[in-house]
Amino acid sequence: MNGADVDTGGGAGGTGVAVIADGHDRGGSPSRGPGRGRHGAGGRGRLMAGLRRRLVKRRIRIRRTRGRRLRRALVVLLALLANLVGAAVVAYHLTKIPEPHPETAMQSTVFVDDHGDYLGRRGPVDRQEIPLSQVPRYVQEAVIAAENRSFRTDTGISPRAIARAAWATVSGGDRQGGSTITQQYVKNALLSPEQTLSRKAREALISIKLDRTRSKDEILQGYLNTVYFGRGAAGIQSAARNYFGVDAKDLTVSQGAALASVINIPSYYEKAGSDPKVTAKLVDRWEWVLDAMAHSGAITSAQRAGARFPAFRFYPPGDTDGQRQYLIDAAASEAADRLGITEDQLARGGYTVRTTFDLTAQDATAELAADGTEKKTGEKTGEKAAEEKAADAKAGGKKRAEVKTTGDVRVHTAVVALVPGDGAVRVLYGGADYASQPFNDARDGAVEAGTALQPFSGMKLLAPLTDLTRTAAPTPLRLASAYATAAAHGVYATPYTVAKITRAGRTLYEAHPRTRTAMTRADAGMVAKLLYGRLDAAPATRTGAAGLRTLWQTTYDEHLTLTVALFAEHPAKGKKAALPAPLPYTAGSRSLSVSEGVWSKIVGTAEGHDPAAEPNPGLPTGQTKPILATR
Repeated sequence: MNGADVDTGGGAGGTGVAVIADGHDRGGSPSRGPGRGRHGAGGRGRLMAGLRRRLVKRRIRIRRTRGRRLRRALVVLLALLANLVGAAVVAYHLTKIPEPHPETAMQSTVFVDDHGDYLGRRGPVDRQEIPLSQVPRYVQEAVIAAENRSFRTDTGISPRAIARAAWATVSGGDRQGGSTITQQYVKNALLSPEQTLSRKAREALISIKLDRTRSKDEILQGYLNTVYFGRGAAGIQSAARNYFGVDAKDLTVSQGAALASVINIPSYYEKAGSDPKVTAKLVDRWEWVLDAMAHSGAITSAQRAGARFPAFRFYPPGDTDGQRQYLIDAAASEAADRLGITEDQLARGGYTVRTTFDLTAQDATAELAADGTEKKTGEKTGEKAAEEKAADAKAGGKKRAEVKTTGDVRVHTAVVALVPGDGAVRVLYGGADYASQPFNDARDGAVEAGTALQPFSGMKLLAPLTDLTRTAAPTPLRLASAYATAAAHGVYATPYTVAKITRAGRTLYEAHPRTRTAMTRADAGMVAKLLYGRLDAAPATRTGAAGLRTLWQTTYDEHLTLTVALFAEHPAKGKKAALPAPLPYTAGSRSLSVSEGVWSKIVGTAEGHDPAAEPNPGLPTGQTKPILATR
């Protein structure tokens, strides 16, 4: 055994495997002792060396293929961009500029008096379209300074604003503003208000296309006619009236800058003028707008220095269902007839109806009539009562002065003032409150005539006065027209309340007196003689009555005819209908007060015109033009 020790362990049987001391088993295989074998230090070294060789080869390969891979990525990116651009181009060409929403196309019709003072409106939306030429340039520039200072040069969109709005939509954040004027117009007038990415994308495409196919002035005109200004006003024209009581063309620099400042938060700033906190905040924004205008050269430094924050009309406004609605009813009916459309079409058409009414005189009439309103009659004592009874005795007879009434009595007053030989109606007072009584006593009320028509008895009257004396209860308007015919030497002029109708600066209708001979000149002179006492006296006055139930008083000269009619009733209660009632003893003084007050108010607004200065083709040869004829 070469002298080596052999262990034959394994027990008594001696069957163990012998291990040779030199580290080899019998088969000659080397043993796996410590520090040896494939998991030894040598094996790990070879493994690490192999890894290093592979990493080096990979780095070399990456360096060699870097350019190729970059070129491939660039090609993919360019292909993607090309697809996006192509899709955008296709979408642009497929996108059509939609028509404005029906609600943005709706307009209201505005009524003004003979002097152009605002009377009221009719229509579902307080909006009137006007051409850009009727908006002063400095007002246009104020809106641009407030809303989109790059408007004149941009492409119709603001990429930054679009991205900000898109992120807000995706993240669920607050709605974002900052859109261009073009985008605002598209959003407000052409698209739905939903806040989605697809709508935003469509808004951008339409804005770009609109900017490329329409002029900046066309876009600005559409925007100014549709943007909301608060106070229920859509568009610059309605806003000018609601905030300052003027047309857009008459806005000052300060007023234009104030309206431009309101657009930002109209529901908040609409309270300016009545809420000090809101007013102070709007003043800050107003100054910011003016500074921008001065910086851009839209206004001079002198205009900026001289600007003062304008006075706003009080808001919220008062009751709109008051007495003026009688005037609007009459004018709306006549205007629709003149245009051959329905009153609903008139209200939605954006017309401006210039009426014949004198609003100053109308308001004075309402005030004078209201002073005598009585809900329950009773007796007055002292000197005042004696004066009123004396006046009543003069106007309506002693019997009326002595009458006493009990219970609730409602006194109706109707007043009509019109121009003889022309027909223009200056005052049409049909009641104190349209909301409680929409029926117009002056135009439609049948009031018992009594002795009011006696001056026309026995005359040969021609149309349209043929059956006048057989009419038991004429309307105050018709009776006033009859006396106006006598004042015009027998020339009857059809009463009218609409002087002119325009839309977007274009005249659609203009009134001309419609006259015809309804009585002879001699008969007209006879009426004048009965009323005047002598032919050259003026004005003439005729008092008539139907017992104690009605009281009429008409005053006229060649320039004005004024009729006041009073009647009374016990108001309806429950199922019990209204019943006629005797007029109170104050009716005579009331009639005189209204007649004299309205007469002086209207004649006082004639502005000192000489009636002989202009001929009137509607009157007989030699007669002068009424000083209050339609201007």
